[in-house]
Amino acid sequence: MDDTPRKNAADGASLFGETDTGYRVLARKYRPRNFDDLIGQEAMVRTLSNAFASSRIAQAYLLTGVRGVGKTTTARILARALNYEPKSGKDTGPTLDMPEPGKHCQEILESRHVDVIEMDAASHNSVEDIRQINDAVRYTPVSARYKVYILDEVHMLSGAAFNALLKTLEEPPAHAKFIFATTEVRKVPVTILSRCQRFDLRRIGGDTLAKHLGKIAQAEKIDAEPEGLALIARAAEGSVRDALSLLDQAIAHGGASVKAAEVREMLGLADRTRIIDLFEALMSGNIAEALKLFREQYDLGADPVAVLSDLAEFSHLLTRFKIVPSSLEDTSLVEAERKRGKELSERLSIRVLSRAWQMLSKGIAESASSGKPAQAAEMVLVRLAYAADLPTPDEAIRMLGDGGGNGTGIAPGNGGGAPSGATRMQMAQGGGNAIGRAIPRPASAPDNAPQLQSLEEVYALAEKNRDLQIKHALKNFARLAKIEDGRLEISLDAGAPVNFAGTLGAKLSQWAGRRWIVVVARERGGQTLAEREAETQTQLKADVRNHPTVQAVLSAFPGAEIVEVRRKSAPELPEPTADDFDAPVENEEE
Repeated sequence: MDDTPRKNAADGASLFGETDTGYRVLARKYRPRNFDDLIGQEAMVRTLSNAFASSRIAQAYLLTGVRGVGKTTTARILARALNYEPKSGKDTGPTLDMPEPGKHCQEILESRHVDVIEMDAASHNSVEDIRQINDAVRYTPVSARYKVYILDEVHMLSGAAFNALLKTLEEPPAHAKFIFATTEVRKVPVTILSRCQRFDLRRIGGDTLAKHLGKIAQAEKIDAEPEGLALIARAAEGSVRDALSLLDQAIAHGGASVKAAEVREMLGLADRTRIIDLFEALMSGNIAEALKLFREQYDLGADPVAVLSDLAEFSHLLTRFKIVPSSLEDTSLVEAERKRGKELSERLSIRVLSRAWQMLSKGIAESASSGKPAQAAEMVLVRLAYAADLPTPDEAIRMLGDGGGNGTGIAPGNGGGAPSGATRMQMAQGGGNAIGRAIPRPASAPDNAPQLQSLEEVYALAEKNRDLQIKHALKNFARLAKIEDGRLEISLDAGAPVNFAGTLGAKLSQWAGRRWIVVVARERGGQTLAEREAETQTQLKADVRNHPTVQAVLSAFPGAEIVEVRRKSAPELPEPTADDFDAPVENEEE
């Protein structure tokens, strides 16, 4: 469907030749005048087109949808189609094909036709108002084909008024048609709904709406950045009228231009790149960096509630990327959202994203109702950052059931530093006893706490604590990217346990007696321990095979193979001998 806006002539004359006496807002100037001008309502137009072509025209129509989606405008276009009569040529009856203004079109679209009666049901909702309609509907139209009654916000009618309308709506005169519009279709009695042909007007997608705004900006000769139009389209939430009103405001705010930075300032939005930086810091558990980024946005004028809302929106966007990869093709997305969002969606699990969404949704309400919204927002970010590397409640319970902890209650604090695993778990849940048992941890790290500097040392610590699951996953699926004091970055191969990074972080914190953060790195790490062991074993076999004594054994037993080479615990000698190796052999000919 053509969504190109109909541009008024330069002299101010509209499509029907009326003269503008002053500036008209964009929402009125570019209001659709026929079904070709409607955007995003293809299903409704197709249904009406087929119905009109086959003369199956309903007696009443119900249009429902969110504010600004075009219900009243569609009702007027439908009234125009019902009464369309070309000024020249043969009258073919009701039609959606209206290539030129007809005899009644101008008056209908300007709400001043005697046979098309518009009534606001919010202010005319009594039985007496409906009785006037019932009395007048019996009389034939003055000049048009049909007498059309448009009732806006019909759900506001009283119960008695609905009852008064029911009989007329059930058996209206052949010359009368009813068109109802409402934002609250559930408040309309089912007896009314059953007598209407219902159309649900869809929200306009951000992609479609941004393109529509771009064409209007071009028609108005406005310099508009695509990112600025995308921000307006997103803020409009599917409402064309809201989008055009915001575009009008943005043009005035920017001085005949629409810049992304100015739109953010006007709407009180945070920079999308800054939001992604903040979200990434939170998911990495970097609280100091997250609070720094938040304060920078707050100092630039961003509303704390808007920042939390943007974070929640971004977590939802990442979830959509994981579930519906085609979402990446949405042109209303800025490049940073598309590129970095794709990377983050591949790293984060659905459970982590869902938990972030839940915590942010609760935090938005807390910040909005707080007397100090910035401080409330910061506390939400602290909870979210501390929960980033924690297992979800069901995973934690499963871990504990597997022997991950043997204490009860909440572990003591650690002298003013990061909270313990149990405390952080309760912070993530907003308090309460979501988990009855927690992994205990000492108040402070003991003097003999292990200093982990390699993946081998982490593996050795797991071996010392006899955790077979951690050992197996570390050996076969983990690749070291970076290790430093209290922080381990690894990449994981396919087949790694769910939320292994969070599980390993909790275990290391328990074993080492201090907080350890384990995160999944973007880049691929080095070799796994299993690969390194296999490589070492291959080299050892080659070295042993070249030893004269081993060669003699292999020659004595044709077909024998070296299965495994194990070093003795004794220190290696400069020049190895056969006694330095225990090389089992198998004789295949026995």
